[in-house]
Amino acid sequence: MRPEITLPLKKQAAEKMKKGFPLIEVSALAKKLPPIEEGSIVHLCDEAGTFIGKGYYGKQNKGIGWMLTNQKADEINHSFFVNRIKTAFEQRKSLFQDPTTTAFRLFNGEGDGMGGLTIDYYNEFYVFTWYSEGIYEFRTDVYKAFQQVQSFKGIYEKKRFASKGEYVEDDDFVMGERGEFPLLVKENDIQFAIYLNDGPMVGVFLDQREVRKRIKDTYAKGKTVLNTFSYTGAFSVAAAIGGATKTTSVDLAKRSLPKTIEQFSVNGIDYEAQDIVVMDVFNYFKYAKKKELSFDLVILDPPSFARSKKHTFSAAKDYTGLLQEAIALTEKNGVIIASTNCSTFNMGKFHKFIKEAFQKEKLNYEILEQYTLPRDFKTTKAFSEGDYLKVVFIKVKG
Repeated sequence: MRPEITLPLKKQAAEKMKKGFPLIEVSALAKKLPPIEEGSIVHLCDEAGTFIGKGYYGKQNKGIGWMLTNQKADEINHSFFVNRIKTAFEQRKSLFQDPTTTAFRLFNGEGDGMGGLTIDYYNEFYVFTWYSEGIYEFRTDVYKAFQQVQSFKGIYEKKRFASKGEYVEDDDFVMGERGEFPLLVKENDIQFAIYLNDGPMVGVFLDQREVRKRIKDTYAKGKTVLNTFSYTGAFSVAAAIGGATKTTSVDLAKRSLPKTIEQFSVNGIDYEAQDIVVMDVFNYFKYAKKKELSFDLVILDPPSFARSKKHTFSAAKDYTGLLQEAIALTEKNGVIIASTNCSTFNMGKFHKFIKEAFQKEKLNYEILEQYTLPRDFKTTKAFSEGDYLKVVFIKVKG
């Protein structure tokens, strides 16, 4: 039997959670948190003892657990997980039926009713990512439920609950058959080589699927493209397939060179006709200015926080300056694709960063379109922090 505990909430927090806010925060508690085990079942109530919801205890970033249901009769057990997983499959049915795409998110944490867990699909293989020791305590029941709902070739897992949410080094294979890597997956008929057994990241960020498609279909043809913080070059590949005259991919990580070469190669693109630069992006900006380089399309997709020997970048503090650097390298009537996955500010604040950058550069701009998370990355309105992705296509005017 799992330990169970009742936690009364302060009035304001209780009202917030009654409206569907799923994250249990220490500051929400009406009393000091007693000793409690990871994975314990938590009963939430207001200070009068009225039931609010039920969930689990598991430390994750700013939270100490997640509310999973507001139904008192619900038991957090095998049947509960079967129902949640079945519903997620039903809602992604059209993606499973799309022959052009074989990689997407099946289950998106609190958006699918179970905070702390995501499940991604990669061409008959699945990757479970566990974000706290608390949710990981349920792994046996969750995997049994998954097996009851869906057949698969193999399952891998990522554990992201070391200090500060870092990856736990371990054998990621769980069950089924081990994959042969690289595993080739499709996304809107673009091929990506991925590795499910090689650390926390597999080789492509699935939340940018719609943005890559838009670049390929609409923005790349006949254009010179600069892709900064390029990782494995996924945006560059989309642009090259879309008819870009040349792409330049810039990333500080040494692995970005062989990884980007591989992504071009599996799509039949001559990587030697493209530029792949291993360099701090801010140093590249200086280099490009010195060489008087400019581009028709500039892609900015930095991590929320990054540190190199000479630079520290925080999206919440430094995105305006990053945009100014990009503006200086963008041709008149060119386009900047500004993207961030930082959850500490919303789209409105992001637009303020954009406005400030162009004011400082004394240039006008036009917002062409914008994107948030694709539909497989399901979110809930009550938890705006979960809808983290913000992508804005900006035309640089005189």
